Amino acid sequence: MMDDHIRQALDQGHVIDITTTGRTSGEPRRIEIMFHNFDGQIYISGMPRPEPRAWLANLRVDPSLTFHLKGAVQADLPATARVIDDVAERERLMPLVAAAWNRTDIGDMVAWSPLIEVTIPGYGVGAAA
Repeated sequence: MMDDHIRQALDQGHVIDITTTGRTSGEPRRIEIMFHNFDGQIYISGMPRPEPRAWLANLRVDPSLTFHLKGAVQADLPATARVIDDVAERERLMPLVAAAWNRTDIGDMVAWSPLIEVTIPGYGVGAAA
């Protein structure tokens, strides 16, 4: 259920957990990660490094995830991920992520940071209030 407290928590980026489904095991896989909100759209990224990320590989196979708010507001929200591989889109979004983290290595982030767009039913651009 989407209430005002949850909406307000989603309006600001902070640390969350996500649960994906293991691509080979089918088992739930939960990790802690940071999300960002840019103009009402939620994104999850990570530090630039060339090693594959299991959570990202899981989402490529099954884009459904659970978005776990934790802290003052707690909620387990069903969500869908869209992996962003398009270079032009990554070049548009990574400066926003870099600014949120006070980073200047935007080229490395475009090349090596995971990036997904998260859709949560009832929240974000085009959602009914």
